[in-house]
Amino acid sequence: MTIERIFISHAPGGVQQECASIRVERDAGIVGDRHFGRDDWAGQNLTLVEAEEIERFCTETQRPTDLSITRRNVVTRGVRLNDLVGKTFTLGSATLRGIEICEPCGDLGRALASDAMPAAAVVKRWIGRGGLRAAVIASGEVATGASIAVVG
Repeated sequence: MTIERIFISHAPGGVQQECASIRVERDAGIVGDRHFGRDDWAGQNLTLVEAEEIERFCTETQRPTDLSITRRNVVTRGVRLNDLVGKTFTLGSATLRGIEICEPCGDLGRALASDAMPAAAVVKRWIGRGGLRAAVIASGEVATGASIAVVG
């Protein structure tokens, strides 16, 4: 269970920037990310998605694999994120709590829509596969290649 890639965006709807490492702060999220310090909804601090689900979607839709397409912050490999809802886990030296499944929204549907798969079909396809919203409960550093470990 590892961190495959990390992305942030400095502004809502802004370009995704890949990072080798990030700093996460308790109750605030990723330093430098568009959601840092915001508390508009539960689990806004950090979002995760499975690399395997992105790869599967790209194969199904015959598009090049792009691990940034979901606009989630952390792309994982080897962990079923839905199983982390309600669990405490570590990402690198940070500790997080899985809040809820990160269901797809209309923005994701529109961003990934194609002639073969309209926005509504994209949203339907990602239901239950869109990742995880998490709260940072202990600050720390998170880097690509770091392990993910459930602690409770």
